Amino acid sequence: MNILLLGSGGREHAFAWKIVQSNNCTQLYVAPGNAGTENIATNVNISITDFDAIRDFITSENIGLVVVGPEEPLVKGIVDYLLAQPETAEIPVVGPSQLGATLEGSKDFSKRFMQRNNVPTAAYETFTAAQLDAGLAYLDKQNLPIVLKADGLAAGKGVLICLTLEEAKASLKEMLLDKKFGEASSKVVIEEFLTGIELSVFVATDGKNYKILPEAKDYKRIGEGDTGLNTGGMGAVSPVIFADEAFMAKVEEKVVKPTVEGLAKENIPYKGFLFIGLMNNDGEPQVIEYNVRMGDPETEAVLPRIESDFLDLLHGIGTGTLDSYELKISPDYATTVVMVSGGYPGSYEKGKVISLPESVVGAEIFHAGTGRNDKGELVNQGGRVIAVTGRGESLQEALSNAFTTVKGITWDQAYYRKDIGMDILNLM
Repeated sequence: MNILLLGSGGREHAFAWKIVQSNNCTQLYVAPGNAGTENIATNVNISITDFDAIRDFITSENIGLVVVGPEEPLVKGIVDYLLAQPETAEIPVVGPSQLGATLEGSKDFSKRFMQRNNVPTAAYETFTAAQLDAGLAYLDKQNLPIVLKADGLAAGKGVLICLTLEEAKASLKEMLLDKKFGEASSKVVIEEFLTGIELSVFVATDGKNYKILPEAKDYKRIGEGDTGLNTGGMGAVSPVIFADEAFMAKVEEKVVKPTVEGLAKENIPYKGFLFIGLMNNDGEPQVIEYNVRMGDPETEAVLPRIESDFLDLLHGIGTGTLDSYELKISPDYATTVVMVSGGYPGSYEKGKVISLPESVVGAEIFHAGTGRNDKGELVNQGGRVIAVTGRGESLQEALSNAFTTVKGITWDQAYYRKDIGMDILNLM
């Protein structure tokens, strides 16, 4: 079949890399794609939020499956739009409905969903600007540290962990009154701080059936030792030793099943990926948040471990036939190291020429914020530029393969963390 994949990041390059391995892939189009996807698929210059242009392209190119990578078009209702158009109503789409995407689009909606369906999560309350006094009074009664979350999408920056009551109160005022995160913080969720080890669990569901994909741990901070500003993710490791069989059985029983059953019970159409941010608190899972797509850079560590046909998985999601899909997972390790532009997550310069190694052993190079200049040279176009995933039978081998490849990739002011996976290695 012909497939249209929406997105332009490292996650989408990893999706494309996996999709074209399938014998059932006739032609893969990526809109808009990047300098990595152009080598294995056909990039299409269409914005992920130009729904009319996407519909017209699906029709003109006889697309048989649409795969939505990022959250923005999902939250804006791309799935509902395509289902409502006569030309595209019968085309399977991998991605939840707009209502389903509200699990990521609104923290308050997500928390209320968890409460209704008995999914373990942190205690919380939600406040608007009109309820500021009540919010400040609520903070007086809470333990520290305390977490403040902008209700809406804030590009991964809308979460604050406040260590003092004064900081929490000042931050709440900034978010609600000064619109620190724009409209995203017109509502603020005040949440209990969870302790434990954080990990990401990924679920593919067709709304009835589900498959639990490999788990991963990501590294959000820019600095080594998890210091500095939060980023979109500086690396990832899969599998992780603190997600053993006993813990994952609890995750399935206490989190995955009630979530999928809750979506069905509440008539929330959901055919796509569910990314569950979890805390392992002394062997008990607690949900930090839901995301309604695969994570980035976790995808670049998770997909290389899937041995079964990935396109068949996607087709099963889109057509509601996931129960007949047999998921096969490699026991090998996959470790992803993200290379970023100097200055990220603050301001950075674009257009730096990138040099790639001629040969790579035991690793894959996934492009994220890359493009071409007027001379056709590979250049950086975003903050997170390249994700390198090393493979190995051991974590040490996978890390060695990743870092060896990273050292062969150069551009002016390139930066990466040298401690990705080292914390897990020290636990082993």
